[in-house]
Amino acid sequence: MGRFDGKVVIVTGAARGQGEAEARMFAAEGAKVVLADVLDAEGEAAAADIGAAARFVHLDVSDEGQWADAVAAAVQHGGTGGLDVLVNNAAILRPAAIEDTSLADYMGVININQVGCFLGMKAVMPAMRDSGGGAIVNISSIDGIGSKNGLISYTASKFAIRGMTKTAAMEWGRFGIRVNSVHPGGVNTVMGNPMAMKEAETFPYQNQAIQRIGEPEEIAGAVAFLASDDAAYVTGTELVVDGGWLAGRLEPGLPGTNLQQSAWGYNG
Repeated sequence: MGRFDGKVVIVTGAARGQGEAEARMFAAEGAKVVLADVLDAEGEAAAADIGAAARFVHLDVSDEGQWADAVAAAVQHGGTGGLDVLVNNAAILRPAAIEDTSLADYMGVININQVGCFLGMKAVMPAMRDSGGGAIVNISSIDGIGSKNGLISYTASKFAIRGMTKTAAMEWGRFGIRVNSVHPGGVNTVMGNPMAMKEAETFPYQNQAIQRIGEPEEIAGAVAFLASDDAAYVTGTELVVDGGWLAGRLEPGLPGTNLQQSAWGYNG
């Protein structure tokens, strides 16, 4: 028996990368999964490869009308009359200094990352409430807890997701709906490693506890836990999955590390 036998799940941004890994994990554990994305060809291919448990729907997460259609498609696909899990995974990133960020570029990120998350939660809530409860997992980031230079719009959106998660958890706990956020560090996807460089999988992470980039399946495992009955008493919380990035920094030359400072950076 899978943890999600008989469950109906929507994953946004599921045509590739982290969202696809999440969708595959839910399907492997028995769920009927709707992969939602604007990348139609890739999404259709991913759903077909997963098999009969999966269906693709076109979804611009910033469009409220398309959310209504996606929820209806998920309920129909599940065949149970209900909806059990939403993973708000879709996101974009447009790095730029504050002074170089136009309002249009800023709002483009906010509309997908932040408004999309709000619309998704609002859209699924009636179906979850009517079926006796469910779980929403919102994908934030370590940049929703701290930040980096050049990420004004991304950081703003990810901090907002962190806060909205807590508000929804408080409002909807009475309906049996749990809402939590996941905060990944670097992940080996098109967003996290756009050039698919082997060096990018290790070098930027040499001063964190686990000295490598995260894999999409590792984030999917954390998402699946929060969506499952194993987390039945967990709501309004933040699960950081970052290899220890936020825990602190390994300093070369100090006890407890094999890192040495060199002209090229950190060498293990």
